[in-house]
Amino acid sequence: MSSNRPIAARNRSDSPSTSRSLGTSYRQQHIAAIAEEAIAQDLQDEDFPGDEEQDGGLGDGDLLSRIQTAPEIPAMGPHSMTGHYRRPSYMAATGRPFLGAQQPESVVPVAQDWEAAIGEERSLLRDNNIIPPKHPRRRESGASDRGLRKMISTTFSIRKRSVQAEEDGDGDAILPTEQTALLGNGVEGRDPNAPYGGEDSPENISRKWEEAVEGGKIHTSWQREAKTLTRYSAPLIFTFILQQSLTLTSVFTVGHIGRNELGAVSLGSMTANITGYAVYHGLATSLDTLCAQAYGSGNKKLVGLYLQRMIFFLWAITVPIAILWAASTQILYKIVPEKEIAELAGNYLKVLIIGAPGYSSFEAAKRYVQAQGRFDATLYVLLIAAPLNILMHYLFVWVFKWGFIGCPIAVVTTETLMPILLFLYVRFVGGMECWPGFTRKAFKNWGPMVRLALPGLVMVLAEFLAFEILTLASARISATHLAANTILQSLSVLSYQLPFPLSIAASTRTANLIGAGLPAAAKVTTKVTFIMGVGVGLFSMVFLAALKDYLPRLFTSDADVVLLAANALPVNAALQLFDALAAQANGLLRGLGKQEFGGYVNLFAYYVIALPISFGLGFGLHWDLIGLWAGPALGLAIVAGFEMVYIYRTSYEKASEEAAKRNVLG
Repeated sequence: MSSNRPIAARNRSDSPSTSRSLGTSYRQQHIAAIAEEAIAQDLQDEDFPGDEEQDGGLGDGDLLSRIQTAPEIPAMGPHSMTGHYRRPSYMAATGRPFLGAQQPESVVPVAQDWEAAIGEERSLLRDNNIIPPKHPRRRESGASDRGLRKMISTTFSIRKRSVQAEEDGDGDAILPTEQTALLGNGVEGRDPNAPYGGEDSPENISRKWEEAVEGGKIHTSWQREAKTLTRYSAPLIFTFILQQSLTLTSVFTVGHIGRNELGAVSLGSMTANITGYAVYHGLATSLDTLCAQAYGSGNKKLVGLYLQRMIFFLWAITVPIAILWAASTQILYKIVPEKEIAELAGNYLKVLIIGAPGYSSFEAAKRYVQAQGRFDATLYVLLIAAPLNILMHYLFVWVFKWGFIGCPIAVVTTETLMPILLFLYVRFVGGMECWPGFTRKAFKNWGPMVRLALPGLVMVLAEFLAFEILTLASARISATHLAANTILQSLSVLSYQLPFPLSIAASTRTANLIGAGLPAAAKVTTKVTFIMGVGVGLFSMVFLAALKDYLPRLFTSDADVVLLAANALPVNAALQLFDALAAQANGLLRGLGKQEFGGYVNLFAYYVIALPISFGLGFGLHWDLIGLWAGPALGLAIVAGFEMVYIYRTSYEKASEEAAKRNVLG
């Protein structure tokens, strides 16, 4: 197969969605079709200004065709990573995805992905000795080496003088000899001392990549895959920990006031999650597709339009959410036996109403910058917001002596500040190219957006509902049990920030290798992923079990709460190992395009097996917290077992063929 096959021969010219990540299924194709329909409808509106540079139609706006016209991007061969490259992304991350975050990732690569894909190809070519290393090694100088360098240096000097003499008309110039010609240039005119031996042009990388893949010359090692997975996951771990610190700071701060306050902040935040934040997050997932499709098709101003449309939509949804939170005290009275906890949690939710518009705006706005490939924007915001959040909690609760109510005030201040910081990033750092200005069209054509948002809403609600059920169940026992459960959940959330980013990295790497026609390399990645998953899980398990008598004291000084949490921590610690394995299995299934199987297994294991066991052991046998947490631990063990067996029996070669079929005209 020639690496110069035209794009039209491998991708439909009338749709920007035909080249997409490996995880493309029928449902994702349907999602992409809805997005294309929305873009087409918006482009037909004469009132919308559009882009000066865009050609105005989807047919001519195909992302691959646009990239192909750029002189620095070579013609792609059928095995090129650039046709279906996926980068590690935290767009689909929820607060604590108990069910494995099965929602699809963005289906349209942005411009930076093409450069990253070429870099991955170059790296594998170098490691397989198909192109020279970036910086050629220099041996220690011996006598013969010095003599050789001197001869070469003399020869180059002679050539330079002879050329200069010819230009000056000097008839006595020394003419090049046979030796001069041999020593003067590298292979095919390339400088062997240049990076990668001068073979670093995109055209050459593309040509050598196609030849190497078709010749079976591309191999990988466990060392390389471990290094790649670490490189992918490390920044995500940092970002996720910063993101989770926004919630965990409240637990740390309020826990030392009293057990009721500790239980109330957990009940309030979990209720806010399931009735508000999960709704915002689930609905905003439609922008993962809409903004990516609009940006990829070259209709950049539509990205800003979809942002405005989503913000107004979420603000409209905020009205019933605010009514629910305002009445939360009366509702919680009927659910929670402890009236003081219900009242405190209700007050917490009433204050959170103020921050709801800011939180929803940030959920939408981060999709706006991420669709443009600006994945660091959220990290920069968190680097400022997270320390300020900690400082405000300390000031409001302890220095200003506002007590419990200072906690939600700090939360809403942070939630209002974050979209402002993101706006400043867009205004002064980058991202304004997709902003069309405020337009009345933001109030039209909401149908496709809502249709895309509902599936994401259902999945995210299922994710958050898992922890909400445990919270309410522990609240039915006593205030002490609710406070202890808050500690267990907080530690579980924090521990999950290690295996979850690793699972995203595994999904990314597997998808890229499978899509490039390298199933054997993908199998190596799978083995390394599970080994690293076991390592991460064992670390969390041993850490929690060894410090079970000390970690709860970080959250509260109440002796009864500390004792309950310490007694249940061994079960929670065992859960970490199964959780890490299940997370890696879910990530690999996404990379193989089999995420639907993972979704079914997770739903069955948790809601059919785990929850009944939790209630049976917790309330039937009166094992209390130990029983409540034994159910999820067993459920995750079942998930990990079933999915690992499924992955073991999956044909990577067939998965690679299916990926190829999705990226060429059949």
